Amino acid sequence: MKIKRALLSVSDKTGIVDFARGLQQAGIELVSTGGTAKSIRDAGIAVKDISDVTGFPEIMDGRVKTLHPLVHGGILARRDHSGDQQSVADLKIPLIDLIVVNLYPFLEVTRDPSVSLEVAVENIDIGGPTMIRAAAKNFEYVGVVTDPADYAVVLNQIKSDGGLTRELRGQLAVKVFQHTARYDAAVDTFLAERILSEKRLHLDYVEGTVLRYGENSHQAADFYRDPRSQESSAANAEVLHGKAMSYNNYVDASAALEAVKDLPSDRPAVAVIKHTNPCGLATGSNIADALERAWQGDPMSAFGGVLATNWKVDMDFANFLKGDSVRHLSYSIVNGETVAQEVPGGKFVEVIIAPDYSDEAVAFLKSKSKMIRLLKTRKTVRQDLKTFRAITGGLLMQDRDLPLTEKFEVVTEKQFPGAHKALAEFTTVACKHTKSNGIVLGREYAPGCFQVMGMGAGQPNRVDSMRKLSIPRAKENLFREFQDLKLTGDFETWCQAEIAKMVLVSDGFFPFDDTVREAASFGIKYIVQPGGSMRDADSIKACNEFGMAMAMVGYRHFNH
Repeated sequence: MKIKRALLSVSDKTGIVDFARGLQQAGIELVSTGGTAKSIRDAGIAVKDISDVTGFPEIMDGRVKTLHPLVHGGILARRDHSGDQQSVADLKIPLIDLIVVNLYPFLEVTRDPSVSLEVAVENIDIGGPTMIRAAAKNFEYVGVVTDPADYAVVLNQIKSDGGLTRELRGQLAVKVFQHTARYDAAVDTFLAERILSEKRLHLDYVEGTVLRYGENSHQAADFYRDPRSQESSAANAEVLHGKAMSYNNYVDASAALEAVKDLPSDRPAVAVIKHTNPCGLATGSNIADALERAWQGDPMSAFGGVLATNWKVDMDFANFLKGDSVRHLSYSIVNGETVAQEVPGGKFVEVIIAPDYSDEAVAFLKSKSKMIRLLKTRKTVRQDLKTFRAITGGLLMQDRDLPLTEKFEVVTEKQFPGAHKALAEFTTVACKHTKSNGIVLGREYAPGCFQVMGMGAGQPNRVDSMRKLSIPRAKENLFREFQDLKLTGDFETWCQAEIAKMVLVSDGFFPFDDTVREAASFGIKYIVQPGGSMRDADSIKACNEFGMAMAMVGYRHFNH
């Protein structure tokens, strides 16, 4: 469609003068309103006032200026409809081929919580949404621009073709309705709270894609992205290789990435996630060491898991997973015993999510597996501060659980050695990302390098999380290490010495002293918990009785 006349009326005047000049140079007649017309005219560009078109002045402090049949008839007239064209001829309606409008800054004004209702209401645009919706409805014949970022594309096409293609007009029309939907939602949210004292929530997610299925094969599923989020996330990651992401891939990749994001960024870290729980988490002097130690946290569960790291994936990392010179073992239970067996093709993982990859590592992993998904994250620009969860019939919203500890207060006679505080913080990260009730055992395996040795997740009580899950897992891992290292001497003596150096972290406080007493029976010497129970004194007393150190960190980290 050729463009002969354009109407310009913008609140955000970024780039409007240059755009108007380009339209004039293309031989397009310009019509404008109030402040926009002044800006264009002051730049020496010929422009007709809207009142010259309507024959009616702008009134009521600009509240009414474009709400007129001669404006909306010119926008909505169908060019190939005989009845519309007869009305245009009879009523001398000037056709308008291009609308350039952006709306009053209601969203920007209402970001200030102290803004008055009067100021907010005056920033509710009426004529602007009416014009752009009309133009978008009639996109078969009319172009509409609401975003200064689109000026260059539109102007280039006008210069080359004299008008806009149907494809571009359609894209711009969709953008209009997205914009007005967000705008109206913001007005609704603000006025409902100010006038009705009612909180309302409008969600806006884009780029929906159909997934193969949901958590289970009989469930349909889609994935949508939050267009406002700039945080490093599984949702925003670039897929470099592999099969399309599944519902469970997204859930586990997000859990894995969030775990390593909570660890210091100056040392390589790797999380191994299975069903959202960190069955392995470790730091290392290099990324390969971190990966190996994380994998050893639960090598049976690690197969088929999801990996995340805060470091660049290199060939040492890739070789640990798929290298021909590396022994690749899987584990199964035979007659009550854990039995290792070599597996061809390397260790199987569903997803690797990392901030970067070496070209060599990407090429190698691609050559070894068509299925493994390689995700590259972006750098964090800002943090998303809210999180949502759907329940039947409703939606829960809360602040994200971003802080780790409120304090580190040792409340027992026995103190934490200096190095154990860093171990305690690492293990607290692991516990924070473990399903409640969570108990996690952390270990310093080399100076400044930590790993999860035992994880107990999702139990109805934390005593079972410890004595039935995290402690037995730690002992299994130590026994395998004892054998792999071909250590001599008595395993139980060595095992007790290693357990005595670990830190046990609980995601919630101890309502009774039973967790402390059970931990003491296994040789635990260091405990971290939030504190806050009415019976904290009982747990402190028990720790002193058994010569244990206990620190309270203030924040609990329930993870449901």
